[in-house]
Amino acid sequence: MGSELSRERKPGREQEGTATGPHPVPDVAAYLSGRWSIERTVDDLRNGAQGSFRGTAEFRPDATGEALLHHEEGQLTWGGTVRPVSRTLRLRPRPDGTAAVDFADGRPFHDLDLRTGRWTAVHPCAADRYEGTFTADGPDEWHLEWRVGGPAKDQLLCSVYRRLG
Repeated sequence: MGSELSRERKPGREQEGTATGPHPVPDVAAYLSGRWSIERTVDDLRNGAQGSFRGTAEFRPDATGEALLHHEEGQLTWGGTVRPVSRTLRLRPRPDGTAAVDFADGRPFHDLDLRTGRWTAVHPCAADRYEGTFTADGPDEWHLEWRVGGPAKDQLLCSVYRRLG
C-alpha cells in the first residue's frame, strides 16, 4: 500500500469515501472511540524523500471522562532507519457531535466536524501551515491527509485508519 497511497491521493483532489461518497458521522467522539490500525506514507515533496509509518491509534476516555485521549504509536521508516514513535492528542467532544482537538500539553490544534463525512482543518505552526483533510469512508475506515507547507517544509502525509476488533 505504501507509496501507492501517496500517488492516489494528491493534494486538492476530491476523495471518494464510498461509492456514494463520504460516510456522515453525527458524533465524532463515538465514531473514533476504540482502537485503529494506521498505515501512513510521508512524502517530502521538496527533495523527493519518502517514508512510512505503521502502527495503532487508540481513542479512550481521559482521567476526567470529559475527553478522549488519542494515542498513536508505531514504527517510522525514514531515510533507511526504522524507529519507534508516538504522539498523544486530546479530543474534547461538543454537544453538537463535533470536537476540539488539542495537543497533549493543552494547546489548541484544530476543530473536527465529520457530520458530512469530510472536514478540512487548518493549523498555523510558526511559519508553516498544516492543512488536514479528514474523510470517513465508512463505519470502520477513515483517511487523513496532511499537507504541510512553509519556508522549510513541503510535505504530504497520507494516513488510512482501520478499526481493530
